[in-house]
Amino acid sequence: MKLTHIRNATMVVEYAGKTILVDPFFAEKGSLPPFPNTPNQGLSNPTVELPVKVDDLSKADAVIVTHLHADHFDEAAKQALPKATPVFAQNEADAKVIQEAGFQHVSVLGERSDFEGIQLSKTAGHHGKGEIEERMGAVCGVVFKHQDEQTLYIAGDTIWCDEVEAVLKDEQPDVIVLNAGAAQFLEGGPIIMDQHDVKKVLDTATTATVIAVHLEALNHCVLTRDELKAHIPDEKLLVPEDGEIYTF
Repeated sequence: MKLTHIRNATMVVEYAGKTILVDPFFAEKGSLPPFPNTPNQGLSNPTVELPVKVDDLSKADAVIVTHLHADHFDEAAKQALPKATPVFAQNEADAKVIQEAGFQHVSVLGERSDFEGIQLSKTAGHHGKGEIEERMGAVCGVVFKHQDEQTLYIAGDTIWCDEVEAVLKDEQPDVIVLNAGAAQFLEGGPIIMDQHDVKKVLDTATTATVIAVHLEALNHCVLTRDELKAHIPDEKLLVPEDGEIYTF
């Protein structure tokens, strides 16, 4: 597999001969307001430009949208992506919204979905705790499997939780992608993983390579790449720059 980290949670996954775009967020730097009731209100979103051309990202064979927050599937992506591209959504409600945006081939991820021989399995997560999680709504992750590839787990927007631990133990993924910018509001804890959650993943999946993304692209993501690497000096933890490529 070949993984290209684009920006925030956007990633290009080249897997078993197919190219799958995950969580397309194409907005130009500074074109969106800061998230309300969050730190760094002086910063507009996204805080950095895309490292590649939108046209290149739009050539994917399929798209996975883990949930419909604007930093995972935005208006710019809706406009740019070809409407005939197959799109996988986490549930029927999200699929309906994506269909209403004009996409013609939208499927709902299940325990065992298939795309051109690639097994895609939806996983659960928690986008925060308590009232904050209720406001944030449902999210998912995805496990990729193919006989010619290592197992890939993209956890999505989740904190450390029993569901994540179960995936690590049951699926034993070789490569794990974590959204780890410690995004948060002015009250309550992080709504995605912070450095402590990342450490729990590494301690549980002791043989896996962990890739931390969703860093330094939005006003409310307060954990930096350097802080994460300083907290966890582990060679199994990769913290890519935007546009960086890994091959496994």
